[in-house]
Amino acid sequence: MNPSNKSLTAFERAKAVIPGGVNSPVRAFGGVDRGPLFIASAAGATLTDVDGNRYIDYVGSWGPMILGHTHPEVVEAVQAAAAKGTSYGAPTEGETELAERLVAAVTSIDKVRLVSSGTEAVMTALRLARAYTKRDTVVKMIGCYHGHSDGMLVNAGSGLAEHGVPSSAGVAAGTAEQTIALPYNNLDAVRQAFAKFPDQIAAVIVEPIAANMGVVPPKEGYLEGLRQLCDTFGAVLIFDEVITGFRVAYGGAQERYGLNADLTCLGKIIGGGLPAAAVGGRRDIMDMLSPLGPVYQAGTLSGNPLAVAAANKTLDLLDRPGVYAALDQKGDALEVGLKTAAEKTGTPLTVNRVGSILCGFFTDRPVNNFDDVQTTNIARFKRFFAQMLDQGVYLAPSAYEAMFVSLAHTEENIEKTVAAAYNALKIVARASCP
Repeated sequence: MNPSNKSLTAFERAKAVIPGGVNSPVRAFGGVDRGPLFIASAAGATLTDVDGNRYIDYVGSWGPMILGHTHPEVVEAVQAAAAKGTSYGAPTEGETELAERLVAAVTSIDKVRLVSSGTEAVMTALRLARAYTKRDTVVKMIGCYHGHSDGMLVNAGSGLAEHGVPSSAGVAAGTAEQTIALPYNNLDAVRQAFAKFPDQIAAVIVEPIAANMGVVPPKEGYLEGLRQLCDTFGAVLIFDEVITGFRVAYGGAQERYGLNADLTCLGKIIGGGLPAAAVGGRRDIMDMLSPLGPVYQAGTLSGNPLAVAAANKTLDLLDRPGVYAALDQKGDALEVGLKTAAEKTGTPLTVNRVGSILCGFFTDRPVNNFDDVQTTNIARFKRFFAQMLDQGVYLAPSAYEAMFVSLAHTEENIEKTVAAAYNALKIVARASCP
């Protein structure tokens, strides 16, 4: 099922009025050397493009569709909210209900502020950390994505403990210099940074499970080491759980690994498919937000009633016995199937998985950080992606993204996916990929 005339026509039309024809870069399919599909509708674990072709979906809107698309109870909740009004610019009881759910779910969160995107959540968390510590420097990990705010679009400096340089045009050098970018899963590098800048680091921000360079779990002791270093040097530990929150456990990665951050950024799932995110954490830090404190943050559509309705219903459906065991079982079945297909075809493939997020890397070596990811065989991934799409399986159009399994994925969906992977890998193995 190649991109059809309708998808190609739609893309050309979009490019005339939208930069690159898309409103988020990866949607352009530039990483897989083909034109994007334009989607007409979705239901359960299935997408349908503008030509009526159907695909088993493992993108899930990049993570939030944990219940599957158009879950009837979520749709009903959104419709009921829309009938009452789509936006008020004033408080609602639904916002408080959602905040109470988030506080109850994540043990490190005493208070929460709702925003509209993960980028906003991170911006707010960093501003709070700097105000609380009265310091300016932030440590982030290479390959972890925290939205497109200026301070997070940085590359590593010339050394492990050096201030960063811009990774995007339009980012001021002075802004990038406030960020130190270090390798993920390398605790020694973080120790070096604190040793060099013991009184300058305001915060360490990290995806507790890296999920924007494929899926890279933390090594044993890594997150605990970050916690200890932040405590020792008086820095704020920020977990970006925009992807992992309510995905790898109801209480996110913090529940799964049994430790607490000072501030937590949430998104994706808490919008239930609509734009919503949040930053939450310790009371003494959160109370620095205006109108209580001196840290300013605002948003007209923060706590939008439609997104709040979708979020409350989604979290209600997730907070039930057996949900995460079922997700883990589905993720495990897909992981085992992909590994088996790779073994049968003699294809080097490393599969990293945590719960219902996973990624297959075309390599025979472990993948523990972004350097490891960059040594994998991207040419093979591109061929694999194309073959899977042609067989009706929709993967993220980038070797640096995760696969998301939802509760809507059936045993039959997973069996078809594994069969498609076996066929695709046979073709990839025969091809002369470098």
